Amino acid sequence: MTLQTAAANADYGTTASGSSFYAAMRILPRAQREAMFQIYSFCRQVDDIADSDGPRPERLAALQQWRDDIDALYQGHPPPRLQDYAASVKTFGLKREDFLAIVDGMEMDVPQDIRAPDLATLDLYCDRVASAVGRLSVRVFGLPEEDGILLAHHLGRALQLTNILRDIDEDAGLGRLYLPREGLLLAGITTDDPQRVIVDRALPKVCLALAERAKKHFEKADEVMKRNSRRVVRAPRIMSKYYRAILDLLLARGFAAPREPVRVHKWAKIAILLRYAII
Repeated sequence: MTLQTAAANADYGTTASGSSFYAAMRILPRAQREAMFQIYSFCRQVDDIADSDGPRPERLAALQQWRDDIDALYQGHPPPRLQDYAASVKTFGLKREDFLAIVDGMEMDVPQDIRAPDLATLDLYCDRVASAVGRLSVRVFGLPEEDGILLAHHLGRALQLTNILRDIDEDAGLGRLYLPREGLLLAGITTDDPQRVIVDRALPKVCLALAERAKKHFEKADEVMKRNSRRVVRAPRIMSKYYRAILDLLLARGFAAPREPVRVHKWAKIAILLRYAII
């Protein structure tokens, strides 16, 4: 490994170090760990574009440049910012369409802020921004093809729905509302104005229904992980347990306003690591 590559990989790790994924990545063997740091760094960079306050046309152009760069990577002449990805793509069989799906998902927020998408659109969003990341990740972890795709489908959606429930107030501050339109209407909420929705007394009904959907995805993901080698599913199991703990905290707190942020206690995180990282 060249000094330049070593420095780049250190940067990937630094980028991920503040994330909830970091501990799950750190337990992996070196090649897998570096590939996961690269995937995380890619996601972080395109997400930062989507979430920036820059002009929308400029953000769209920046995301299109990422598509062009991914195409160049798979055509055998990667640009400098993807130079180190070539080895991981070859070693783990990472798919071009999954990288592009992530960009497409991030772009869904750019032409206009997402507000109360229908369930089909919400599921597509979850597939692109979360399950596509999972499809890249399970190849790095070494899961069998069919079970890997199935795990990515369910765990990706479970994690993203948990994020949506956790970040309702933060997203509203950005003008976004990811709660499904059908759920809002069922609860009698007819507006898609984020600031009005987050203080509506019927909001808990919407959130509890979405939490049930997340729980079912966690259960399906657990079924896949139980029938695979513990070593192969160490990292996704840690992420699953960590995010399920967040969901449980959200349910215990409730969704009525005002809502205090929830955090998984440091010792709870350590307990998850001790239980599932050591084989």
